[in-house]
Amino acid sequence: MAEEGPRQPLAATRQRVRDELRERILAGRLKPGDRLVERELAEDLGVSRVPVREAIRSLEAEGFLAVQSPRRIVVRQLAKADVEELFDVREALEGLAAGLAAERAGKAELRALERLLTDAARATESGDPARITLLNTRFHDQIVALAGNGLLHEILRPLEGRLRWLTSQNEHWGELLDEHRRLYDAIASGDADRARAHAVEHVRVNREVTLKALFPEDDGERSAG
Repeated sequence: MAEEGPRQPLAATRQRVRDELRERILAGRLKPGDRLVERELAEDLGVSRVPVREAIRSLEAEGFLAVQSPRRIVVRQLAKADVEELFDVREALEGLAAGLAAERAGKAELRALERLLTDAARATESGDPARITLLNTRFHDQIVALAGNGLLHEILRPLEGRLRWLTSQNEHWGELLDEHRRLYDAIASGDADRARAHAVEHVRVNREVTLKALFPEDDGERSAG
């Protein structure tokens, strides 16, 4: 087994392992209920068990893993209530971010946001799910950056992985692109109220699509409470 050498300190190795495991979950290579075994992952990734153990702790804190016992760690199965709560938070925070971005974004920042839409259009035309999800995530991340609110960014950071996972459930790519274009237009207009309204509507549409995809037996209906 290849141990991490002096050129890759523990912190960097831990981050690499965490990012790789998160990506496997997001891509569906690790599915809900799948068990993670430290020794097997260490051998697979060519590292010691220490960064694997720490990466697992980090992903548990992010909500991706569930520790059922000291020896049994599995990919977490999100319940409908979990998804609803994520969307409630996303609706509130992304509405705030879009409104602030409309007030504060300059021409250069708006051009960068527009370039992401151009790249997303190309990915949509080619039907590349992984790149579409990545670019859609970057689009929303850029709006948060344009909001210029450090506390908002800090609040969203622990949720980024799970929000990206939710984004990946919506495969109505053409409609997503159209919604993002309308949201961009609202932000570029400088009208904060319009931007907030478009952001909230975008999240609500995605809520319904995602719930139908994950819980088809409920027909995507909003859970009580």
